[in-house]
Amino acid sequence: MSQVRIGGACLNQTPLDWENNLTNIAAAIREAKAHQVKILCLPELCITAYGCQDLFLHDWVVDEAMAQLDQIAPLCSDIAVAVGLPVRYNRKTYNTTCLIQNGEILGFYAKQILANDGIHYEHRWFAPWQGGVTATLEYNGRTYEIGDVTFHIEGIHIGFEICEDAWNQERPACRLLEKNVELILNPSASHFAFGKHKIRENLIVSSSKIFKCHYLYVNQLGNESGRVIYDGDIILASHGQLLATIERLSFLPIQLLHYDIDTKSSSYPSITATDHSDNNHDFAKAASLALFDYLRKSGAKGYALSLSGGADSSTLAVLVAEMVRNGTQTLGVERFLSSIQKSIKLDTQLQDSEAIKKITHEILITAYQGTKNSSEDTLNSARLLAESIGASFKQWEIDAVVESNHEIIETALGRRLSWTQDDIAMQNIQARVRSPLIWMIANITGSILLTTSNRSEGDVGYTTMDGDTSGSLAPIAGVDKPFLLQWLQYAEKELGYTGLSAVNSLTPTAELRPKSQTQTDEDDLMPYPILLQIERLGIYQRKSPIEVYETLVKVLSIDRKVLKGYIRKFYRLWSINQWKRERLAPSFHLDDFNVDPKTWCRFPILSGGFTEELKRMDEIPD
Repeated sequence: MSQVRIGGACLNQTPLDWENNLTNIAAAIREAKAHQVKILCLPELCITAYGCQDLFLHDWVVDEAMAQLDQIAPLCSDIAVAVGLPVRYNRKTYNTTCLIQNGEILGFYAKQILANDGIHYEHRWFAPWQGGVTATLEYNGRTYEIGDVTFHIEGIHIGFEICEDAWNQERPACRLLEKNVELILNPSASHFAFGKHKIRENLIVSSSKIFKCHYLYVNQLGNESGRVIYDGDIILASHGQLLATIERLSFLPIQLLHYDIDTKSSSYPSITATDHSDNNHDFAKAASLALFDYLRKSGAKGYALSLSGGADSSTLAVLVAEMVRNGTQTLGVERFLSSIQKSIKLDTQLQDSEAIKKITHEILITAYQGTKNSSEDTLNSARLLAESIGASFKQWEIDAVVESNHEIIETALGRRLSWTQDDIAMQNIQARVRSPLIWMIANITGSILLTTSNRSEGDVGYTTMDGDTSGSLAPIAGVDKPFLLQWLQYAEKELGYTGLSAVNSLTPTAELRPKSQTQTDEDDLMPYPILLQIERLGIYQRKSPIEVYETLVKVLSIDRKVLKGYIRKFYRLWSINQWKRERLAPSFHLDDFNVDPKTWCRFPILSGGFTEELKRMDEIPD
């Protein structure tokens, strides 16, 4: 048989939620069988979820994953299913895909190349399998082949690569070509990042051409375990042609793509590659899906937010509203509310937009906490936005609390506090006294407190620890400020969030100094676009201060002494604020890198602070 219907299904899985994971696997198999699919590929480690982290070091977790096969195998009548799980063999744990057909386990392919860069630490949990080697695994009194194995199903020769296997020049597919494999299945757990889908799609199309095969790639879906988001990408290519893709970042728990292939043919009607240019669209989809999964998987009742009227908190408010809109449009109102365990009575005559606002009101509570340094502009901006999306909006002044703190400290020190002598402390206390109040709101309402940190602020510590950093979750801590500022313009004009008009007219400011000082973020730091370029070169590309200077001096029309000052400030603030980055709330990984030491970027808390490197930069003639 040369013609066969194959399929891939992305799944939204959760570590240790065996029932959910099995339910999704079973549903995907049922749907595939209903569409007469004969070969179905499910994502990498989908039995356990990919994000189990050190749970993979617990033998009982691996044993339980194996036991799940006993429930999955009977579901696989008249279909072959590739399902991912960890397997113990010779006292080592391997990342494998088990192929099951007609209720029988056929064998286990073991991942050969482990991801160990960026946010990945697979070598901590798994051993890499040696290419070209197979062995025998005993399970439940029977023996199965494990390792670099291939299979013949429905008259088709099938081989595997698992995620990172495909991202290297010397890869398993090289041997699969020698074996004349006709279909390569790639079950993956490849994290979302801006622009990554284009790279991934090009990889799959080129792989199908180089290895003269049909190539099916199936990714994990959703915010699996807190930080990392998976887009549910499913890509099918054949001999250099892109044949089929699926809508990414869906709120559905499973999505199936199926396609009829003919292994004797290399000619198909190809489709146009996806337009990958819109990071704004992907940000709205990815962040809102991540918030949805975080809310329903945590069991919290909603989100709480200190809404300042500025860019960062406004972004979070809009993302929660977007979560409600995308979720209800995909799942329907009843299923969406059931997913987040909410019971809200809605008038059946309500327009969709009004129903979304009603739901948002029950999910998102916001508070504007003003001082004498706050402006009417930011108050009006916060109120207008909250009202426009339906969020619950509270307002109070905190001057009395700030003054009581001043009085205590002034008595202790025996002198008056002044902006000349005590600038940073007097700014920080305003941010810090807001924290226990919004935390109290979050506790009373059973909500997750969102913190508004962004990546640019995290770079240089432009944030008050235990103040505006307070919270359970920092959704945008991996996203730079320039991106957020332009995204708010996009959200107002393209997504229809007209309540952002006031926000988008304001200059970013902390509003912590007296109004007479006209405080702005960029006056305190440097222009955000320059900060971003220094960050990209120095942190992402890992260049030295001199290399950063030599690169930027060629492309920026700026005084060389000023540029050196910006670079010096960046590295000084970066070095002394690692302790802050260590304490930031968990953040979503959205860009191709971040500064979260728990995922992408580790840096010593104590260091020489680039002193020698900056000195050498300063010695370069202006």
